[in-house]
Amino acid sequence: MARDIFHPIVREVLLNDGWVITHDPYPIRVKGRNYEVDLGAEQLMAAEKDTRKIAVEVKSFLLPSFSHEFHAVLGQYLNDQTFMEIQEPDRTLFLAVARNIYDKFFLDEATQLIVDKFKLNLVIFDKQTKKVEEWILKS
Repeated sequence: MARDIFHPIVREVLLNDGWVITHDPYPIRVKGRNYEVDLGAEQLMAAEKDTRKIAVEVKSFLLPSFSHEFHAVLGQYLNDQTFMEIQEPDRTLFLAVARNIYDKFFLDEATQLIVDKFKLNLVIFDKQTKKVEEWILKS
C-alpha cells in the first residue's frame, strides 16, 4: 500500500502531541478481509488512569478533484470504521488533514453535512510546525 506524502509528517505530529506509535500501519483483519489504516497510536491518560487508542488515516487531498478524492476517502473511512468496531471497539478512527486543506474544503457546508452525517473524526495538523491544531470528535 502506497503511503500518503504526509504520512511521515503526521507520524511526527502524533509523537509531538504525546502519542506512542504502536502500529505503522495498523492492520485490520475481519471476516476474511485484510485492511490497513496508516497509523495506530496510544496515549496514557494519567488523570483517568486509562489508555486512549486511535487509528489515523492520512490524506493529502492533492488530486485535481477534491470531490473525487473525498468520495474515495469517505468509503475507505467507513470500511475501516466498520471493521475496527468489530476488531477493536475501543480504538477511535481519525482522518488526518492539513490545516490548509481543512480550511479550503472541509469548512464548506456541503462537506460539513457529510462529515456530520457519517461522524468523521478529524485531526487537523500544521505541516510546518508539525503540531496538532485541532481534534474534532464526531463519534
